[in-house]
Amino acid sequence: MNINFLFSRIGLLIISIGLVICVLIISSLPSVRIDLTQDDLYSLSPGTKNIVSDLQGPLEIMFFYSESATEDTPQIRTYANRVQELLREIIIASNNRISLSVIDPQPFSEEEDLATQFGIQAVPISQGAPGIYFGLVVAQPEDRENNPQGRAAETLPLIRPELEQFLEYEFMKLITKVNEPDLQVVGLLTELDIDGGFDPVAGQATAQWMIMDIIRQLYAVQRVDNTAGEIDEEIDILMIVHPQGLSEQMLYAVDQFVMRGGKTMVFLDPNADSMVSRTQQGNLIPAGMSSELPGLLEAWGIEFPGDKVLTDNELALRVSMGQGQRPIAHLGMLGAQRNFLTQSDSVTSRLETINMSSPGVIRQAAGANTRFEALIVSSSDSMLMDARLLEDVTDPSILFDEFVSEGISHTIAARISGVIETAFPDGRPIVEVEALDEEIAALDEEDTIEEEPVSEHLSSSNSEVNILVFADTDMLSDRMWVQVGQFMGQRIPRPFSNNGDMVINALDNLGGGADLSSIRGRGTYSRPFTRVIQLQRQADDRLRVEEAELLDRLAEAEASLAELNQDENGELVGQVTPEIQAEVDRFNEQMLETRRSLREVQYQLTEDIEQLGANLKLINTALIPVLLSLLALLLSYLRAQRRKTVHA
Repeated sequence: MNINFLFSRIGLLIISIGLVICVLIISSLPSVRIDLTQDDLYSLSPGTKNIVSDLQGPLEIMFFYSESATEDTPQIRTYANRVQELLREIIIASNNRISLSVIDPQPFSEEEDLATQFGIQAVPISQGAPGIYFGLVVAQPEDRENNPQGRAAETLPLIRPELEQFLEYEFMKLITKVNEPDLQVVGLLTELDIDGGFDPVAGQATAQWMIMDIIRQLYAVQRVDNTAGEIDEEIDILMIVHPQGLSEQMLYAVDQFVMRGGKTMVFLDPNADSMVSRTQQGNLIPAGMSSELPGLLEAWGIEFPGDKVLTDNELALRVSMGQGQRPIAHLGMLGAQRNFLTQSDSVTSRLETINMSSPGVIRQAAGANTRFEALIVSSSDSMLMDARLLEDVTDPSILFDEFVSEGISHTIAARISGVIETAFPDGRPIVEVEALDEEIAALDEEDTIEEEPVSEHLSSSNSEVNILVFADTDMLSDRMWVQVGQFMGQRIPRPFSNNGDMVINALDNLGGGADLSSIRGRGTYSRPFTRVIQLQRQADDRLRVEEAELLDRLAEAEASLAELNQDENGELVGQVTPEIQAEVDRFNEQMLETRRSLREVQYQLTEDIEQLGANLKLINTALIPVLLSLLALLLSYLRAQRRKTVHA
């Protein structure tokens, strides 16, 4: 074909018609997309497709977006396009069960009043600039006008930019809450301040941990009285955190709850260093006592050595002990990466990092009849240390003096399933006679005592139980996984690890919401630079060796100086002899040389990291252009060869 024909009127017309046909074909197949991201972040997950295909009734999504007010803000317009693309994908997957309305609220308009009804407010994008609307509402159309703020509607007042990689989960959470308005009940059994408390030192109430904020978005939370003898029948999932000193009646209630098929999640800890108690003088006392569930763990087929803390050289997090100090590895603070999280279980699947502090270990008891499936494991470069050793650690480097790798991997979290036998084969524990007599004596003689119905004692579980056990409670505390900010009077989480995702995944899995939990796990956090971590670990090892040699030389020099400073009778000489001065000069030279070696190790580490970064930058910026250039040259060469062949 003559190339000049393409630029003729007929050729241009043919090209135009071809482009129109291609556009029509592409637009007729809106669900066909190619997603080349590693975690398929721009494709709907199977969980989303399952949720929208099982909707109980039609739903309406209203996206309030000030399009006309953001004409000069390309970043917001790009983000808005991303939001609308995802919403359209959800609409397509729902087979028209969900409708979408994009609303641009103009000042003093009915659309602005509608946005206000649903709790969406205009937010200024910069100081002095007019506010824009950027929120989402999911509602049942038939109830939207009569009850816009009830359970028939759920609102996301502001779709923050940092939510971009979690948009699918946030949207599906709203859809799920509108589709299933009756929330499952989580029973919280703990004496810790995880749900908020009072600080006697500051004289004010303390906020609940962010994990409880997130749980309350999806579940109804009910506190379980530690002194009670029963667990409310309304509770669907029992969450036990750091149990200590539970009465026989409460242990029996937990036992029977599990036997009746109640879903249970337990957080144990040999050294709960994020939970502290305070004396009346305000001094902090470590609450590092071990968790305990006497009888129950044995009945479930679990062993939990409550006096041992897991240390791990490979998973050790680097912590800073003070301003201006070099971060050092802490063997008791661990960050389990993806390859230490079971990817075949929805609780830990596709998560990146779980941070823990002084965790313990759990293992399957000998002769246990239950199934034991690990969720989080340590590396083989690990060791169990005495929990008391970590209670008062101020310098993490001393842990390396005690560390000797055991060469085995330990289990930190596991799923327990199967049919179990009760821990109370003799039935309900008998209430103390004295306490019962006091209670009866307090009643008036004319009053009648109404006996409450007693649940039937179960010696064996009705069906297979499902228990999730974690050997760390500090993973729930804010300091291990999230930074909490404030925005418009609301607490905004900025997570840096997947601890919160894992807890929600666990609750969703126990409660049957596996589809929603599979979506949440898709969020990708900043991944560790494993090569840099390896370089830092090697440098730390060299530094510790150099420092140990320096301390040994210092001890030898002090012994030599002490010996030279005494006469034959063992008395002090009292003056600087030439021998003493020579020994001091020799030690000073050795110390300077050792310090020079330490600086060289640090300098070499910095050089290695910078060189690694430079190599990656070179590959990213130069490799692709070079490959494209080579491809273009190859095509040009092949075209030239083809022309020669044609002319020949």
